[in-house]
Amino acid sequence: MDTKIVEIREEKDVVICRQECRTYAKNLGFSLVDQTRITTAASELARNIFEYAKTGVVKIERATNEDKSGLKMTFSDNGPGIANVDLALKEGWSSHRGMGMGMPGSKRLMDEFSIWSELGKGTVITTIKWLR
Repeated sequence: MDTKIVEIREEKDVVICRQECRTYAKNLGFSLVDQTRITTAASELARNIFEYAKTGVVKIERATNEDKSGLKMTFSDNGPGIANVDLALKEGWSSHRGMGMGMPGSKRLMDEFSIWSELGKGTVITTIKWLR
């Protein structure tokens, strides 16, 4: 499958990102439950781009290793960055007006989750969900 790129520039792009991630997951053969998990995580992380960085890019692609395949989503922006990644992953903590559930919830829904962030440079979050 081809890599999909979704640019986040306005709020409706969060919905487009959700739709693209769901379609990609469905085409890879994910169950309806896992499609919902992937879509929920994608929505939260794309919304974070829109809320905090204003613009960014979501890359959706097939992930493979020796014995399994899945879906990889990479969320990147050139926004303000995250001052304390450990704190940002703590449930209930929010630097903004949210409930503090988006990023830690997204981490729980996916099989792999990594963050690179630098103040003033931006953030890159990479997630993978493996097919079962």
